[in-house]
Amino acid sequence: MIKGLHHNAYRCRDSGETRRFYEDFLGLPLAEAFEIRTTKTGRTANVLHSFFRLGDGSFLAFFEAPDQPFEFKPQHDFDLHIALEVDPPPLDAMFAKGKAAGIETRGVADHGFVDSIYFRDPNGYVIELTCKK
Repeated sequence: MIKGLHHNAYRCRDSGETRRFYEDFLGLPLAEAFEIRTTKTGRTANVLHSFFRLGDGSFLAFFEAPDQPFEFKPQHDFDLHIALEVDPPPLDAMFAKGKAAGIETRGVADHGFVDSIYFRDPNGYVIELTCKK
């Protein structure tokens, strides 16, 4: 039986800039990071795999794989976004923090059952912070 989500994993350009956004800006602690030099099938790899812990114990994870081509581009909200739940006071505080930091910040969007704000991370992904009404 599936118990829940352990992690979602995405590519990143640079693990350091990704850590600064997810840990320093969003406040998600870096829980683990390890190098992958050989896959379980014996392929040579040059990958750094990082995990940021969410409040429910699940993770957002990133692969920095500089030797493997990947098209980093600003994603459209409808194509790919990562929505993270927060309470109302942090939503307002994070909106102000994003604006003050010069990070692309949009919102507050009233979706009827939730309010949301949006940031763009250094990899081009849209990050939504949302709170239930």
